[in-house]
Amino acid sequence: MKLTIRDVTKTYRNGVQALKNVSLTIPLGMYGLLGPNGAGKSTLMRTIATLQEPNQGSMMLDDMDVLREKDAMRRVLGYLPQEFGVYPNVSAEEMLNHFAVLKGISNSSERKEIIKALLQQTNLYEVRKKNLGSYSGGMKQRFGIAQALLGSPQIIIVDEPTAGLDPAERNRFHNLLSEIGENVIVILSTHIVEDVTDLCRNFAIINKGEVLLEGDPLQVIDSIRGCIWRKFILKSQLEAHQLEYDVISSRLYAGKTIIHVLSDVQPGAEFEAVAPDLEDVYFSKIHEAGKREKRLKKN
Repeated sequence: MKLTIRDVTKTYRNGVQALKNVSLTIPLGMYGLLGPNGAGKSTLMRTIATLQEPNQGSMMLDDMDVLREKDAMRRVLGYLPQEFGVYPNVSAEEMLNHFAVLKGISNSSERKEIIKALLQQTNLYEVRKKNLGSYSGGMKQRFGIAQALLGSPQIIIVDEPTAGLDPAERNRFHNLLSEIGENVIVILSTHIVEDVTDLCRNFAIINKGEVLLEGDPLQVIDSIRGCIWRKFILKSQLEAHQLEYDVISSRLYAGKTIIHVLSDVQPGAEFEAVAPDLEDVYFSKIHEAGKREKRLKKN
């Protein structure tokens, strides 16, 4: 099974072009959609979920035309949006029962068994009688996955699921997503690079509505091996280094600033080579896109 997206464009009425000829091939398993806030990730997720129409392009889930067969797509879709509200005074068990009815699971004994299994899978069974308003952020996200799994979907969309979670809840959520991703397509939309590194066999980087890169995380990391250089500098030196070198990222460490520079050769004797990671790939692509945009504006 795969989701094939071709030349999808979306421009809102205010003139903002959120998606620009987006083409992706999303296979079975965990697929990461990585990009900064405002990159167009949520617009693409809503379009896949049939919540809005693109201006042009096509989406096929195997032989199903997603944009024409919306009801069929919704029957095989599970969706956890970025803003997932819950009724605070209703228990998880009651809320899942309500969602199950809406999903068309009419047999009460069947619903009961399905809900029990989902609560166990998401590690919420012991707190199933508690009101959702008393849940922590991580528990609410796991409840969101439980409702998304109702009806045995073939494709699941999770939009920024780990933002704001503490490390323990983030690990629990990762383990849950990994388990789910063994049998269905799971699209993980996030701005957190580690989420993609930890979970996904395939991913894409999107920025300002455009796909900058698509591939296997390990392969794209290998493609810049030997090209990432590190240097410790004073914060006051950052601007000068940005003018002289291709500085793709900077961060504070022990009162100093660490910069990573993209270069085929050692930029200077004071630079040391470092093993690249997906964060370096991500920042290098965002940096390249920014330089390209500046050149176009000058022309």
